[in-house]
Amino acid sequence: MREIILKTPGDFAEWRDAARALLAAEVPPEQVVWRQAGESASLFSDDAPLVPGRTVALPRALVTTLDRVICHRDANVPTRLYTIAWRALGDRRLLERRTDNDVDWLAKSDKAIRRDLHKMHAFVRFRRLGGEDAERESFVAWFEPEHRIVRLAAPFFRKRFYGMDWAILTPDARAIWQDETLSFGPGGTRDEVPDSDVVEEQWRMYYGSIFNPARVKIAAMRAEMPKKYWHNLPEAQDIGPLLAGAGARVERMRETAVQLANPRSDKWRVRGEMEAPIAGETATLEELARSLQTCTRCPIHCNATQAVPGEGKAGARIMLVGEQPGDREDLEGRPFVGPAGQLLDEALAEAGLDRAQLYITNAVKHFKFEPRGKRRLHQNPSTGEIDICRWWLDQERALVRPDIIVSLGGSALRGLTGKSASIASVRGKPMTLEGGERLVATVHPSFLLRLPDRQRAAAERAAFIADLAAARKLALNAT
Repeated sequence: MREIILKTPGDFAEWRDAARALLAAEVPPEQVVWRQAGESASLFSDDAPLVPGRTVALPRALVTTLDRVICHRDANVPTRLYTIAWRALGDRRLLERRTDNDVDWLAKSDKAIRRDLHKMHAFVRFRRLGGEDAERESFVAWFEPEHRIVRLAAPFFRKRFYGMDWAILTPDARAIWQDETLSFGPGGTRDEVPDSDVVEEQWRMYYGSIFNPARVKIAAMRAEMPKKYWHNLPEAQDIGPLLAGAGARVERMRETAVQLANPRSDKWRVRGEMEAPIAGETATLEELARSLQTCTRCPIHCNATQAVPGEGKAGARIMLVGEQPGDREDLEGRPFVGPAGQLLDEALAEAGLDRAQLYITNAVKHFKFEPRGKRRLHQNPSTGEIDICRWWLDQERALVRPDIIVSLGGSALRGLTGKSASIASVRGKPMTLEGGERLVATVHPSFLLRLPDRQRAAAERAAFIADLAAARKLALNAT
């Protein structure tokens, strides 16, 4: 009788090496006893060296499944896996026999491991370690999986949280990602993880904001997020109050039902219907602005209050092109008068540019939004909508004839070039457009407004001003 002692439960490499030697020596399953470290050894075990008698080659799909199922907590897993491997050497189609008891057990065990992996991926919650002034952020999490799956789960977290150091502790083992190196260590305890941190509070705020009381299905929620995981989830403490107040919140949602566009849109739509669209090119910017109010080239015009033409004079040396009007711009009929416009004005002044001497417009002339109660939430225009509206932008370029064009954001870049590209790929590399203008690509001011980190926001703002200053320098050199 052969006796194999496994030092580390769930270690596939250790089990695989032992099983391969046994299979090569043609030792049948009934002649092998698998034991864990610490168990009493038999006095009658056969310690003679194994002599290989055949080549061992198992189906790849089976080896992949064995790698997962070895993590199952069933104490008989090493024995059953060896039995399946032994049978698979003589029956290459063993896994296709779904009614076979061994194959059925393997499939159910594999499903349990996959389900446990899914839960771990979904319910691990990190807490910050150390201060925020560290060069690289460090986090730790505690999780209690049903099976020994840390080795299988760790690559998911390495890929998702590559830029920070972290450790995931479980009762059986721990995974550590530090200095871009993944390692494993012994199990830990819940006491090694901080009780709470600012990240946890942010997560609770986020969970509360996305909680939709009108779509609550308690049975489905408990099936997907079993209660045994709740004590490790920061948002779990809010589930009860959120469920208790769901009815009242639904009533408030009904009272503030979704509205259509701003009421002024009907007024402007009637005006547009009374004027015939101007076909072909226009002679002046004023004529272009009047023609723009009758535009029905894409569906965005249906709900917008009005089209928003560019602002400035023909002959401006520098032309700024944004994405589309916002809520304020839609109401006032002027580009960049909202929060993003105020930030743009400040940046222009710091870059030594006078807005009155520029021509400012957008790649898309109507405000695209999603009604949400009494608010209108900005929506990015599609590539098709940008391309359709490019006709108007080309007309403006032909009338203004600028030397330098600054694209603010990806939509503006596509409107000017006809191609989609990331800002990072073209930023700092002025290019020449088909009309001969020099193009300087940078971010949209609204991007700066959305940055929560103050240090990054300051750095991005400085880079934005530098881009505007570079456009000014190019314009001076073009004289």
